[in-house]
Amino acid sequence: MLSYVLLTALPNPPAFVLAVVIAAAISMAVFRHADKHGNTHATAWGVGAFLAAGVVVPVYFLRYWLSRKPS
Repeated sequence: MLSYVLLTALPNPPAFVLAVVIAAAISMAVFRHADKHGNTHATAWGVGAFLAAGVVVPVYFLRYWLSRKPS
């Protein structure tokens, strides 16, 4: 019974690879944006986006939009 639970709880390899590719793309996009706009913690934002994109990406962009100087 336990082996059945473990097998159904784990994603299949193609789904896992797809999830990692999507997370890496989001991470690279956040890093590139932060680096382009002079953020001194661009690497940290990129790593955070890879690990927890659902939380880090909205926080990053809220901080970016709220800290922009009006032109």
